[in-house]
Amino acid sequence: MAARTDLFQSPDYLLIDDLLTEEHKLIRESVRNYVKKEISPIIEDYAQRAEFPRQIVKQMGDLGCFGPTVPEQYGGGGLDYISYGLMMQELERGDSGVRSTASVQGSLVMHPIYAYGNEAQRMKYLPKLASGEWLGCFGLTEPDHGSNPAGMLTHFKDAGDGVNVVLNGAKMWISNAPFADVAVVWAKNEEGKIQGIVVERGMEGFSTPTTHGKWSLRASATGELVFDNVKVPKENILPNVIGLKGPLGCLTKARFGIAWGALGAAMDCYDTALRYSKERVQFDRPIGGFQLQQKKLAEMITEITKAQLLVWRVAVLMNEGKATAAQVSMAKRNSCEIATNIARDARQMLGGMGITGEYSIMRHMMNLESVITYEGTHDIHLLITGMDITGLNSFK
Repeated sequence: MAARTDLFQSPDYLLIDDLLTEEHKLIRESVRNYVKKEISPIIEDYAQRAEFPRQIVKQMGDLGCFGPTVPEQYGGGGLDYISYGLMMQELERGDSGVRSTASVQGSLVMHPIYAYGNEAQRMKYLPKLASGEWLGCFGLTEPDHGSNPAGMLTHFKDAGDGVNVVLNGAKMWISNAPFADVAVVWAKNEEGKIQGIVVERGMEGFSTPTTHGKWSLRASATGELVFDNVKVPKENILPNVIGLKGPLGCLTKARFGIAWGALGAAMDCYDTALRYSKERVQFDRPIGGFQLQQKKLAEMITEITKAQLLVWRVAVLMNEGKATAAQVSMAKRNSCEIATNIARDARQMLGGMGITGEYSIMRHMMNLESVITYEGTHDIHLLITGMDITGLNSFK
């Protein structure tokens, strides 16, 4: 497949760039240029072949896309949450799977080690994860426990040797799993309480079979984590959190990245449809001159603009330490919903060309079907908002 030229121009209808610092804009520009140079020319081919472009791991590490809010002493960027959001927006503008790789590494692997680990664990794992030398994954979802992680069956018990615990169970739908060097796994201890434990590739009984046959996130590596009497050193248990608040705290960080990321996919679909509408001639004039096409484009830019303001405000609250998990849920759900709708409308505007790999829209559309489901489904996030505003729990 011929490499496609990336002509993306970012929409900014309400001059939201005025809310950004010069550093924010430089960070966005560096990631945007990386995507144009390294991702856009290859991603359609990798997606068609359902293959993960492994070279991007080191590239994104060099660019600082892994754990950008983690302090510099551990290899992170020491940046704020607006910077992190802009990075995720630009990566997902390229492909949701590329952003997933970065989200998992930063929010779901580096964040729990930084927040819940001890100093020895931070120094051992974080610099190598930040640089992209190591790839990580996050094990929470199980074959029978998705939206209800508290029901997990994966567990560990004392090995009786004074050094190790023995881990058993399985996780599925795990991004990065097939190539991960380390996995932050959530499992129940002998008292039935959930703890995080770092499992390393090469530990006997630990395997990561690849998930095949996906129609979505085809350029992302997805797999299972299988633990068959895996001996893990006790020193690999994250000491500073017990209970579901551990993994849920990680998911709040990741959902924040998704809120910005899905917006990037929406922007790419809008930009593609806008450009096409000016070039495609039917009935002797560009289709962008017809009312129904203008209606689609006007609704797209309106929803993108509203979402830009929503994610920016949540990022400001994150910087101030005020953002709630429910606020992040609202942003994640909204961005995923508007991106899915925009991708669908953009595909229609391109007609038959919209389903080909010559354009990014169909790939975004398929990817977003996963993004709207993972790390809290569309419906679950609605219920989180509902519980937040009523004080009544509809989950039980």
